[in-house]
Amino acid sequence: MGRRLVPLTLDNLPDLPRRCRSCVFWELDPVSGEAAIKAGRPELEKEAWISAVLLEWGSCGRVVYVDDVAAGFVLYAPPAYVPRAMAFPTSPVSPDAVQLMTSLIVPGFQGQGLGRVMVQTVAKDLLRRGVRAIEAFGDARWKEPACVLPADHLLAVGFKTVRPHPMYPRLRLELRTTLSWKEDVELALDRLLGAVQKEPALRPL
Repeated sequence: MGRRLVPLTLDNLPDLPRRCRSCVFWELDPVSGEAAIKAGRPELEKEAWISAVLLEWGSCGRVVYVDDVAAGFVLYAPPAYVPRAMAFPTSPVSPDAVQLMTSLIVPGFQGQGLGRVMVQTVAKDLLRRGVRAIEAFGDARWKEPACVLPADHLLAVGFKTVRPHPMYPRLRLELRTTLSWKEDVELALDRLLGAVQKEPALRPL
């Protein structure tokens, strides 16, 4: 089984699930997002957002392929590029962190360790770029795949709650907290993320 993980670009954006490539939940503030949907142009807004972030900041996502079939993706960016984040009761994201916006493993490809590989890749990418931490808003009452990741899954992969909330806690994953992170990122992530393999439910991560 061939696996490859590549940066998200406008060229491979069409490989994402249809509902994800036309979703602008994170990319626009609530008012602008609703307007884009009513105008029938959310896909264009998504493309414009990815293009702008790529030009100004750099890689903001990864797509994982299994035998040339898109099996999942992850999206992340500095908080300044994520307008919806300010609408959360536990905002803002810390200025020294990059926000993990959303992630998904396509049904049929779960349980293969792909989510762990994606998070490893994001962590290594951000460490190389001098980022100190990853933060995310979690859904404490998550029931089905959605734009906001389940808080329990974030906790399972090593995130810690930095601002509690009954619905949308904000969580943080420090990238340089211990010597083991500095010396062997993959080993540390294996330890942190090993529990994910035991989760039977659908894993966006």
